[in-house]
Amino acid sequence: MQNAIFPLPKESIGASIQLVTKHYDQYCPMAHALSLVGERWSLLIVRELLRGPKRYTDLSDGLPGIGTNILAARLRDLEEGGIVEKRKLPPPAASTVYELTEYGAGLQEALYALARWGARSLGPPTKKDDLYEDWGLNALPAVFNAEAARGLTETYVLKVGEDVFTARIVDGVLETSLGAAPDADLVVETDPETFFLLCAGQLEPKEAVKSGRARIEGDRAVLERCFRVLTFAPRVSAAA
Repeated sequence: MQNAIFPLPKESIGASIQLVTKHYDQYCPMAHALSLVGERWSLLIVRELLRGPKRYTDLSDGLPGIGTNILAARLRDLEEGGIVEKRKLPPPAASTVYELTEYGAGLQEALYALARWGARSLGPPTKKDDLYEDWGLNALPAVFNAEAARGLTETYVLKVGEDVFTARIVDGVLETSLGAAPDADLVVETDPETFFLLCAGQLEPKEAVKSGRARIEGDRAVLERCFRVLTFAPRVSAAA
């Protein structure tokens, strides 16, 4: 079936069909997807692996509240579905890591869209919320609007609370990293709540600066552009 619109990796076909018939009695791509990643914790495991291979202990540390038996079961299901695979690292590490398959990595777009959708009703973080130190490495790609960034080359340093990230855009392609790049076109210093409101479009960048909620180094026009590129806004407009 070389002309199939949605070809599946050969290793995932048998397991995924078995999972679909176990959970849903219908032919539907959404039902099929939910049979593979719809269990509690499954998508959060995929979220962790979007940032690269991780050991079992790394996954456990990044998912506070998950029991070791549940983590083991979800990893097994994801392996059977062709979404995750195990790999043994060569010496001297010689440890086993879990990583996304090519099929599993295809969930990135869906996860980022789901994150933007969830943020709309979640609201901004409060002082009681404990953000993991490299949260921006997932958050910035999730809010990145590639269409708005088409042809753009700029670098933003974002100091959000105690965390610092660099968003480097080269010809419309985003690369994120921890820490501050020395050659930034814009440096924004703010708190997590204000950063959320800026991405959500609930606070205008110029108002954030005027009110003292954000401090910048760089041009105001670059600031405005930064939060047109980093936004929760829907990526596809509904037809009129």
